[in-house]
Amino acid sequence: MHLRDALDDYKRHQDDATQFPGERRTTTGRFSGSDGRLVHVDEDGSIRDCSYPLVGLTGIVRSRFGVRPTAEDAEPSWFDARRSTQRYEGDTGLVVTDHETKYGVIPQYDLTLDEIHVTHVDVSRADEPLDVVAGVGFAPDGRDTRIGQLHHGDAVELYHATETDYLASATGFDTIRGSGFDGFAALLDGTPSASPREDEEHTSGEDVLGGDVYGVLPAEEGTVTVATLLTRREERSREAALDAVRTAAADYDAAALERVADRRTVPSTATEQPHADAIGTDCRVLSSLTGQSGLRIAGPEFDPYYAHSGGYGYAWFRDDAETSSFLLAADRQLDLGLDDWHARSAAVYAAAQLDDGTWPHRVWAFDGTLAPGWANGRLETDKRADYQADQTASVVAYLAAYGDGNGHHDVLKRALDALDDDLAADGRPVAGENVWEDMTGRFTHTAATVLEAYSAVAATDAPLADRAAEQAAAVYAGLDDLWVDERGIFALREYGPDHDAAGELDERCDSATFALVRAHREYARVGDIDDERLDRLVSHVTTLVAELRHEPDSGAVAGLVRYDGDDWRQRQQDHEKIWTVSTAWGAYAAGSLAAMLTDRDDERSDGLAETARDLLALVLPDGPLARDSGILPEQVFDDGTPDSATPLGWSHALRLGTIALLDEYSLLESHAVVAND
Repeated sequence: MHLRDALDDYKRHQDDATQFPGERRTTTGRFSGSDGRLVHVDEDGSIRDCSYPLVGLTGIVRSRFGVRPTAEDAEPSWFDARRSTQRYEGDTGLVVTDHETKYGVIPQYDLTLDEIHVTHVDVSRADEPLDVVAGVGFAPDGRDTRIGQLHHGDAVELYHATETDYLASATGFDTIRGSGFDGFAALLDGTPSASPREDEEHTSGEDVLGGDVYGVLPAEEGTVTVATLLTRREERSREAALDAVRTAAADYDAAALERVADRRTVPSTATEQPHADAIGTDCRVLSSLTGQSGLRIAGPEFDPYYAHSGGYGYAWFRDDAETSSFLLAADRQLDLGLDDWHARSAAVYAAAQLDDGTWPHRVWAFDGTLAPGWANGRLETDKRADYQADQTASVVAYLAAYGDGNGHHDVLKRALDALDDDLAADGRPVAGENVWEDMTGRFTHTAATVLEAYSAVAATDAPLADRAAEQAAAVYAGLDDLWVDERGIFALREYGPDHDAAGELDERCDSATFALVRAHREYARVGDIDDERLDRLVSHVTTLVAELRHEPDSGAVAGLVRYDGDDWRQRQQDHEKIWTVSTAWGAYAAGSLAAMLTDRDDERSDGLAETARDLLALVLPDGPLARDSGILPEQVFDDGTPDSATPLGWSHALRLGTIALLDEYSLLESHAVVAND
């Protein structure tokens, strides 16, 4: 995305009730890509790369496709999302978009194959012979200026310095020209710009200067195939790149795309598995968000200018490690065949650890290097509070669970040293930033993740186990200080006048404190959970679900809000927004607590299992919080409009983890016995 795209979106949505102006949303459409290049195919068939955070290459930043009659120089009939339907082909990543046009239905097929993306358009069933028209804009090296083009007949090469991108047509081009910058007056004008430019007036040299290309592609035997390739100059020669992109354009018709998509499906699920559609979607989403380093971004980047957020196209070690833990548990229960994923995650965590035993705020998923962030207090001077201890704790918990504490002894030792360093005398972590990254204090969620980390190490037979068990017991005891008896919950945090270590309790409900349940379930493997603490956990979870649940008058959606008083990204809405991660977290916490109670033959397990199923239903593919494709946005407005990062990887990991947990304890279905009258 470039500034002119952001400005154009701003012009279109500056007064919208649920759209934040200046963003490039992915709340509609579908994605194609796995472990590398990621391409968003919107409902109008336009394609756009979300690849930079994953592979370090920018690629396509805007596009548009349509058709026009072959026999005349007619105006293009651009594909329109309002007259299109879209689906995945079976369980694959092949996106099929059927466009209703005045010439008939035109199918479009899109598939990403490593660094190549193929778009195949079938006009054979149209009422008359048609050509395909396409406007595609590239931004090599993330640039919107000083881009050059080399035209090679049936292919175009676009370059700046390091990144070089290619576009090829299997049938060549009847017309090929630049379609670039409208000028400064157009940028400042309040009217949104048309893209691509359809007029013939353009400055001298524009055909070869700039990243935008407009082309007319003739159909042969009723089809047109376009392929694009992202490369680095030093990694692939021009001759090799042209050969690869031309071969892809020539080889992949609809049948070939279906065959290769079927072979490249991510670890799949058997149809007899519970909620197989959700499991398949979750695995596909998490694979698509995985970069070359093996780290996962939180979600596709929709706000690179930080206009309304801090960005999402980065790898947070908290999000990634939590996702890894859910995947590990789900794989062990459902046999998903994810061994390579688990090993890759463990290896990249070990490689990314800082010298002091912690992990940085966020990094680039293409190589693990430090990315822009604001919670890197461990790398700065005298900024101790600008650090999120739960990130380190989440990595520790995963590494302990994956390797039974023995695979990464040195890494775990340094990490435990760092956790010890952050632990105050009362058994709770010192002040820092919270998981939502909008407050400082001593958070219950942070304490929960630290309890889980110590307990996970203590549950292994590693030499560090005894030391970790002692610290786990200290944190367990320290959590009593956060109990709010009047509300029957654990507080959001403890904070003082300057948000330091000493002060009062913030008694608001916070969905992040659902983390207490998994932490205690892990602690139960190495310590005793007394009856009072168990009663408090039951009260905490049931109260949070009741207090955070929001069912708008519209009836369009229902779910849990993030925390009491959350006013972020509300736009014109008066009430806190529903978050899928909070709703799925509530489902997982209720299910985890039901599992704990089941292990104790406690009859309260039935009610909590019902709560888990109820919340899970809201985020399942046919639930009100999921898109038609089954993917989950981070947030939803009261009228059902999705918002923010879509899909959000953490929500999908929670959904998968909840299904696996409930399946393990046979809690996916109610076992209540109905008495006969």
